[in-house]
Amino acid sequence: MTPSGEVPDEPQEPDHLDAGEREDVADRQTGSALVVYEVIRAAGDEELHRPASGLFFSALAAGIGVCASLLGVATLRGHLPDAPWVELVAALGYTLGFVIVVLGNLQLFTEATVTAVLPVIADPRPINCLRLVRLWAIVLIGNLIGTFIVASMIAMQWIVDAQTLDGALEFAGHLTEYSFGALLVRGIPAGFLIASLAWILPNARQDALGVVVGITWLVSAGGFTHVVVGSAEAWLLLLAGRVGIDWVLFGFIAPAFLGNVIGGSGLFALIAYGQVREQMAVAKHEPKD
Repeated sequence: MTPSGEVPDEPQEPDHLDAGEREDVADRQTGSALVVYEVIRAAGDEELHRPASGLFFSALAAGIGVCASLLGVATLRGHLPDAPWVELVAALGYTLGFVIVVLGNLQLFTEATVTAVLPVIADPRPINCLRLVRLWAIVLIGNLIGTFIVASMIAMQWIVDAQTLDGALEFAGHLTEYSFGALLVRGIPAGFLIASLAWILPNARQDALGVVVGITWLVSAGGFTHVVVGSAEAWLLLLAGRVGIDWVLFGFIAPAFLGNVIGGSGLFALIAYGQVREQMAVAKHEPKD
């Protein structure tokens, strides 16, 4: 707080870390749960103050890039026989988009946006809550526009052949089998797993690729629902005339969004904050080096 009593409109330095831990945070090094928490919190604080244009174009790029997941699954399914193990192998294609987006540090809803929840939980002032809503809205809209662009190109066979298009439609068709409640429930583990990448990657170092592939493979193989990747499938079904816009918005995007928020920005963020809350409170009252 400034001498005039105003709260500065900029990211704040943590006062619950010692000198060594602050160096780890600054260098994005591995460390204790408290250090990992602060790395994520600091990144989230930066995102909350990021210009809208930068957020949008990063989110747009993420929406386009994550469609590599749909293309990967569709390509594999189009060239594999009809066998029980096909889904497990095709799920490897699902990981491609996340590798591009996560390792490229693009703004993907649930993976990137969970980091912004931590500074809001730590400092839940109305201004921070508004910044969080702003971030979520910009990122989700950018992601959805990006997936619509690629879905349109797939539907018109500009970037795929007929066999791959059939594989994409077959893969996307499973979404229509679930009710609103079922999609919401399936979105919870997807949100939690993708959000966990933000917690794991600061300590992953050279294993980052394997971590991203392993977790996102599980999302696909487990039949869980991610709102952004799934939106590409929903747009494709819309453009193919198999569903209406009402189903896309309220039959898929709405329940998947709620499930991802509950699992990622809700459960995961609260658990991450809860495990370091007491440690931060103790550290604040200890003399600094």
